[in-house]
Amino acid sequence: MEGALLPIVVFLLVYVALTFELVNKAVAALLGVMILLVLHVVSEHQAVEFIDFETIMLLLGMMSIVAILRKSGFFSIVSVRIAELTQGSPLKILILFSIVTAVLSAFLDNVTTVLIIIPIIIELTAGMGLDPKMYVISQAIISNIGGTATLIGDPPNIIIGSKVGLTFNQFMLNLTLPVLVCIAAALVYIWATNRDKFKPIDTNLAKLFSVQLLLEKIRYHFLDTKIDKLFLTKGLVCLGLAIVLFVTQTITKLSPGVVAVFVAMILFVITRIDVEAMLEEIEWSTLLFFTGLFILVGVLEEKGVIEWLAHNIFMRVGDNPYVIVLTVLWVSGIASGFLDNIPFTITMSPIVKLMLESNPIPNNILWWALSLGACLGGNLTMIGASANIVSVGMAKKFGQEISFLDFARKSAVITLITLVIASGYLTLYLWISL
Repeated sequence: MEGALLPIVVFLLVYVALTFELVNKAVAALLGVMILLVLHVVSEHQAVEFIDFETIMLLLGMMSIVAILRKSGFFSIVSVRIAELTQGSPLKILILFSIVTAVLSAFLDNVTTVLIIIPIIIELTAGMGLDPKMYVISQAIISNIGGTATLIGDPPNIIIGSKVGLTFNQFMLNLTLPVLVCIAAALVYIWATNRDKFKPIDTNLAKLFSVQLLLEKIRYHFLDTKIDKLFLTKGLVCLGLAIVLFVTQTITKLSPGVVAVFVAMILFVITRIDVEAMLEEIEWSTLLFFTGLFILVGVLEEKGVIEWLAHNIFMRVGDNPYVIVLTVLWVSGIASGFLDNIPFTITMSPIVKLMLESNPIPNNILWWALSLGACLGGNLTMIGASANIVSVGMAKKFGQEISFLDFARKSAVITLITLVIASGYLTLYLWISL
C-alpha cells in the first residue's frame, strides 16, 4: 500500500465532513479530490477514468424526467386523489399514502416523492387533529424501503447496478418480495404501536363534515394551477417509455444511463419547456458529490487500500457463505444508519467484488445483501438517508418539530425488523441456490 497514507487521511476527513455536515457534501468530496490532484497523488487523466459515468448519466436523466413530471402537476394530482380516497380515516391515510409513496419511490427518486407527499399528509392529519409526526416519519421510512425494490429507486442500487452490470429486471425479481414483506411489517408495527390513534371517525358526523371541508381546502390549495393535459400526457408517456426500455434492457442492450438521458432529451424537445429553468431543478450538487466520491474511492483502490480492507477485515469472517452474506447485510445496515449510504456503497462495491473472487456466492446474493443493507439501514436514524432529512425539514416548515431521538424511537425498531426479514430472505435464497 505504498503512497496510501495521504489518500486515506483525505478520504477520512471527507467522511467526517459528510457525517457531521461541516460543509456542503459536493464541496467536501471535490475538495478532497483537489487536494490529491494538487499534491500529485493522482493525475487529472487518472481521476477522470475513476468516474462511473453510467451512474452519473442515470442520475442526470432521471432527475430531468422527474423535474418535468413535477412541473406537469402529476404528483400533486396523485396525492390529492389519494387524500380524497382516505375520507379522513387515519388507517386509510397511513396505508394508501404508504402504497403511493412506495410505488413512486421505486420508479422515481424518494426525495421527490416525500417533497410532494409530506405537505399534503401534514395538512390532512393536522387538520383532523391527528399527530402529523407519526405520518411524516412513516412516509420517510416507506420511501426508503420502496426505493430498494428497483435499480433506479435508491442511489445505492444505481451504484451497484452500474458497477456490476445488474439489470433493472434483476433488481425487481430479486428484491420486490423482501421489500413487500418489509413494507407490510413496517405498517403492522406502526399500527400495533399506535392503535389508539387509528380509531375510525365514521361514527362522528361533526368530524366527517370537517374532513370534507378539509379535503376541499387541500384540493383547492394543491390543484390551484391549471393542469396542461397534453404536457402531462407527454411526461407520462416518456416515463412509461423509460420503464419499458429499462425492463427490455437485455433485448435492446441499452444501458440504464443511456435510456434515462435519451428519454429526458426527448422530453425536453417535445414539451418545449424552458430548459434553463428545468436545469435549475436538477441536483447538481448530488452529481458533483458522486463524481468526487468515485475519484476518492478510485484512488484508494489504485493504492491497494480496498484490497487490504477486504482481506484483513471482511475476509476474516471465514468461508461460510451464510456468515459472509449476513455480515455484509448487517454491517451495511448499521453503517448506513449513521453514515451516508452513498459513499459507503461506493466504498463497499470493490470490497464485495474481491470477496466474491475468494468465495463465489451464486445468484448475486452478496450484491443483494449490500443493496438491502444500505437501503434499509438508511432508516435507522434521521441522518441515514436523504429522504429522512428532507421529510424532517418539510415537517419543520409546517411547524412540526421532529428531533433526532423522535425519529430514532419510531424508526430504529422498524429498521431492525426489516433487516431480520432481509436476513431470513437471503438465508433462504442462499440455501436454495447452493
